[in-house]
Amino acid sequence: MEKISPIQRSLAQNPAEFGQSTQRVALIVQYVGTDLHGWQWQPNARTVQGELEQALASVVGYPIRVSGAGRTDTGVHAAAQVAHFDAPAFIPAHRWAEVLNARLSQDILVRASAQVEEDWHAQFSAQWRRYRYTLYTGACPNLFVRPFVWHYHHHDLDQARIQAALDAMVGYHDMTAFHRARSGKSHSWVDMQEAQCQRQGDFVTVELQAKGFLYGMVRLIMGLVVKVGQGEMSPGAFHQLWQKRQRDRVKYSAPAKGLCLLRVGYDPSPFPREVWFDAQPQFYLGMAA
Repeated sequence: MEKISPIQRSLAQNPAEFGQSTQRVALIVQYVGTDLHGWQWQPNARTVQGELEQALASVVGYPIRVSGAGRTDTGVHAAAQVAHFDAPAFIPAHRWAEVLNARLSQDILVRASAQVEEDWHAQFSAQWRRYRYTLYTGACPNLFVRPFVWHYHHHDLDQARIQAALDAMVGYHDMTAFHRARSGKSHSWVDMQEAQCQRQGDFVTVELQAKGFLYGMVRLIMGLVVKVGQGEMSPGAFHQLWQKRQRDRVKYSAPAKGLCLLRVGYDPSPFPREVWFDAQPQFYLGMAA
């Protein structure tokens, strides 16, 4: 990392002292997580936050901190991650998407940018986050979907059984069973707003929406519900496991590549619906005629 001078540090902390008007800019960010070490900045590793901050610094000439709506893990994708930063107003807010895309690698894309109020925050203003996990159950592997799915082909998956397992999770519950040691939360209570399982041809998707999630929670849930879907575990046994906080029985985390941060909800949203609502195309392989 480049050495930061005292003047650069002061400017980054309070540009107004140097006669520069500032604005808060919100971003809709997409990324393919395959070669990224997650959202959060890490030394000596490519992360989404790190790449965005590097691009910003190349424009304004000093470090700018980018805040995200949620922290995704290594290998996890995002269709509409939301972030914000404060920067001098010499570039209109709506143009930052174009400016940043010219400096970002091919696996990160700013879909849109917009000015927001000074007290608006990508993380704390969010009403909910929604994740989608995609499984591909076809017997034959497919190169064009492989980076974005868990190829789960050894067992058939019953959508109705998975949905029955997920239904009881809707509501405000203690999810200690899915609380990893690395989670930054001091408690395990999660307000699950929606939990849906759908099947389209060889693809099974699970979408979970909550105010906030525990670190790694969705992948731990998926590691168990596939057992429900294949008949190895009943929906009732799945309910008892997390309701009785049996963390020792949650041992397998589903592969990161099947998980995508689908969207983040705000009231009101700084962006039009078509920019953020369903920006990850769903795979579908129908039966041949």
